[in-house]
Amino acid sequence: MKTKLSLAVAAALVAAASSANAGIMIPAGDWTVDIGGNVNAYYTHTSFSGNQESNVKGAFSSESANTVQTGLLPSAFGIGGKTRQNDLDVAFQITYFVGGDSGSGQAFGNNSINIRQAFLSFGDKSWGTIKAGRDLGIFGSDAILSDMTLLGVGSGAGAGGTTTLGRIGSGYQYADWVGQISYASPNWNGFSFAAGIDEGLNNAVDSTNNNLGFQAKASYEWAGDFGGKVWVGGISNKHEGTALVSSYTTRGWEVGGKVDVAGFGLVGYYYDGRGLSGANFPATPNLNLNGGINFLGFEKTDDNGGYVQATYTIPGVGTKIGASWGESTSEAKNGNLEFTNEAWIVGAYHPLTKHLNLVAEYTNNKIEQELAVGPDAKLKAKTVSLGAILFF
Repeated sequence: MKTKLSLAVAAALVAAASSANAGIMIPAGDWTVDIGGNVNAYYTHTSFSGNQESNVKGAFSSESANTVQTGLLPSAFGIGGKTRQNDLDVAFQITYFVGGDSGSGQAFGNNSINIRQAFLSFGDKSWGTIKAGRDLGIFGSDAILSDMTLLGVGSGAGAGGTTTLGRIGSGYQYADWVGQISYASPNWNGFSFAAGIDEGLNNAVDSTNNNLGFQAKASYEWAGDFGGKVWVGGISNKHEGTALVSSYTTRGWEVGGKVDVAGFGLVGYYYDGRGLSGANFPATPNLNLNGGINFLGFEKTDDNGGYVQATYTIPGVGTKIGASWGESTSEAKNGNLEFTNEAWIVGAYHPLTKHLNLVAEYTNNKIEQELAVGPDAKLKAKTVSLGAILFF
């Protein structure tokens, strides 16, 4: 059950037509078509506090918000295909993502369809795979795929929209969905690597970035009664200057690992870099814009963070219970301004069937930012979420 669930989660987030994570398989001539995805919805209750509370609540008139919305995984519908031609494994994947709420509470709310995946791939197990198109980035991908809140909500609830944030911005940077040409090596007795160029992401003031980015990762994975994985990764992306800021190059590195033994799972992750900041300097922080999105800032900040996570799957019942803590920090170069985003999360994830999971979570999210003028900004959000996620 645990293996099937892990495959389903990975397929919903980074479905690859060439993988064995099949949903509904349909033979079609030389092709095998794979249809899969997920649907999820959660009731969330979020209470806000802090001296910048009004900036977090937005249109909410009270100190709390109640929503019915999707979690960290948007609901998704994916269509992929794979075939073997001229000694090559050829595949494609197109996936549509959508939220589960109406946004404004009306039928014409601000929810929208988002096509985050549209790529082709070709290769062979003897020499590797080349991917071209839009898909999840390489840097930070293992961090989000190891996050237990993939099945739930985490932070960022209360505002509706297509997705919440899980632990994005409070322990890791978002891998994001980027146009890329990348190469993934074969698996050599557990060791593999991936590297690629990607469409350069813009920072807050450079809307015409024409520089390509670079991402890479190496990992070693092993199976058995004491299974696990370790990985290291890096990222680089140059940003052109403007009249307001100088040119700079974002650089970052990451290291992580996870182990599973006798129903227990442990994850540890750390990243460090410059110019990675998702902190919205110099504006007042907002829980709906709480960092974790690469290059959302507009200067060469000093950035670091990480998270630790422990889970246990109850034998026979199959319920996974877990707790995690994480923090991300960004420090501006034009002064001693510092942005810190910390979150504690506990959750229970119960497989009602092999495809349907019931979820209960509690998240305590705290954001603090030193300001050059006036008192430091302090924002808190405590969220209880209850819901279900169905994979197909």
